Amino acid sequence: MLAMHAVIAGAWEAAFAWLGVALFIDGIDGALARKAKVQVWLPRFSGERLDLVIDYLTYVVVPALALLHAGFLRGTWGLTLVALIVLSSLFHFSDTESKTDDHSFVGFPATWNMVAFYVFAFRLSETAAALLVLACVVLTFVPLKWAHPMRTPRLRPLTVAATAIWGVAATATLITGFPAPIWAQIALAAAAAYGLGLTLYAGTAR
Repeated sequence: MLAMHAVIAGAWEAAFAWLGVALFIDGIDGALARKAKVQVWLPRFSGERLDLVIDYLTYVVVPALALLHAGFLRGTWGLTLVALIVLSSLFHFSDTESKTDDHSFVGFPATWNMVAFYVFAFRLSETAAALLVLACVVLTFVPLKWAHPMRTPRLRPLTVAATAIWGVAATATLITGFPAPIWAQIALAAAAAYGLGLTLYAGTAR
């Protein structure tokens, strides 16, 4: 809600900072739930369902709204692209085979918070933003394996290092404001290139 409120107010750095907080919580909420023995105290409560609801809001709805409100996606075409974002993400979130045994995601994992952050960080043109969105929508249905940044064992040390570099560059960008400083843009581009390269290296899901 805080991220959505910031989007409506046009406070872009604050919006992505709140999305960053949500991303951090998403990384530790399972461990906290197990420590609190939620399944024991609330046997009818499904943390997995709750996680999907929250992830859909923070990974899809809020960043899609940010792209629309900031003017990166405009008019009827922009609304169409936003519709493609939310619909393709529904497919991913509903796919019972969207994850592999090594914790990789099958197809683009609907991390539109990351996509939107890159659009803002590089201040892409409307055309470039539209092409990026279309590419990610298409990749949702291509069964390539996208590594989880912390859990996929394949080249994990390099992946963790790339994630740490990304985190430093992203934090610096939120502090200095959009667009990202040149050095941060280089770091962000390198991290994205590594992630895409790792996906191509892993190939299709089997």
